[in-house]
Amino acid sequence: MRFIKSAAVLLWRIWFYILLVVPILIMLPFLILFTSSEKFYPQFFVCARIWAKFILYGMGFRVKAIADETPQKHKSYMLVANHASMLDIMLMLAVIKQPFVFVGKRELSKIPIFGFFYRRTCILVDRNNQRSKRAAFEEAQRRLKQENSVCIFPEGGVPDDHSIVLDNFKDGAFRLAIEHQIPIVPITFHDTKRLFSYNIKSGGPGKLRVKIHNFLCTKGLELEDRRVLREKTREIIFNELQNPSIT
Repeated sequence: MRFIKSAAVLLWRIWFYILLVVPILIMLPFLILFTSSEKFYPQFFVCARIWAKFILYGMGFRVKAIADETPQKHKSYMLVANHASMLDIMLMLAVIKQPFVFVGKRELSKIPIFGFFYRRTCILVDRNNQRSKRAAFEEAQRRLKQENSVCIFPEGGVPDDHSIVLDNFKDGAFRLAIEHQIPIVPITFHDTKRLFSYNIKSGGPGKLRVKIHNFLCTKGLELEDRRVLREKTREIIFNELQNPSIT
C-alpha cells in the first residue's frame, strides 16, 4: 500500500513538470513576442498568470485568498512573502493581478524551456555572489522607476532546516521600498510547504490559503529604518503562520 501511494505521488510530481511546460508551448509565439521588449511586459504578465493558474488547478489545488487591502492599478509595491515551495511563484502570480517583476534565484534559469523566459523577464541573482546581488539590486531599482512592482522572497531561499517556520529576512526588499517610498505588501502562504515541499515523496492536492495583509507605508522612512520595517513585516507573516486567520 505504501509503495502504491509513493508511486502515485511520484507520478503526480511528474505531472507538475508536464503542466509547467505545456502552456508555455501552447503560448510560445505570444511569449516570444511579449518578451522581445519590456514595453510588452503587461501582456507577458497576463500569459504568466494563465500559466500559473493552469498549473495550480491542473495539479488539483484550490486557491483561497483573503485580502485586508488590495493593490491598486498603476501603483508600485514591494511584494514580500514566506518561501517554502516552487508553488510560491505560481501562487503569487495567481493572487496578484497587477504586473510585477520577480527577483529570483539564478539556478531556476537552467530549467529547460521555463528557464528561457525566466531569464528574459525576471531579475536574476546569485545569492552567494556580492557582485550579482548588487547588479540585481540596481536592476530592481530600474524596474521600479518604470512603475512596476517587485516581488522578493526576503528569506533569501527555502530554509534547509524543515523545522524552521520562517527564516530571518534579508534587507534588500526593505531598502528598495524605502528608497522608492513604495508600500510593503506582506503576504502569507499557508500550505505550499505541506502540500508541495521540495521532498518529491510528499504532498498532494488540496487548498492553498493566502493572506494579503494591510500594507506597510514607507513614506518618510529613512534607510536606517529598514531593520525595524523588516522585523515588523516578518512578525506579521510569522504570526499569521502560527495563528491562521483563514480556514
